[in-house]
Amino acid sequence: MRTLVGLAALFGALGVALGAFGAHGLAGFFAENPAAEGTFETAVRYHLIHAVALLGAAWIYERFPSRWSRWAGWLFVAGTLLFSGSLYLLSLLNLRFMGAVAPLGGASLIAGWLCLGLAAWRAEK
Repeated sequence: MRTLVGLAALFGALGVALGAFGAHGLAGFFAENPAAEGTFETAVRYHLIHAVALLGAAWIYERFPSRWSRWAGWLFVAGTLLFSGSLYLLSLLNLRFMGAVAPLGGASLIAGWLCLGLAAWRAEK
């Protein structure tokens, strides 16, 4: 689970950096593309939320080791990369086909949360 904690830290740092870059470095770009700004902000929000969720999944795995808690962590990794990554590319490069990738990431994030719940539910008391 050290890998998941390391990825959570990397995701957190990158999320903060991208949020700051979007707010300051891309102000001119977003002034010309206001819809892209909302998409970028959504990517940053989910990116940061799931960096913290990934930490939670690693902690739960340490406390209640199971395939469900392990799956939760890796689904959060995949979901963050697919969901936020596709929204970053969509907003910055206008790669329209990335709009079709975002739901796969969203489904991974949802599955991660469900696996986290199953890990807690099935844990020995």
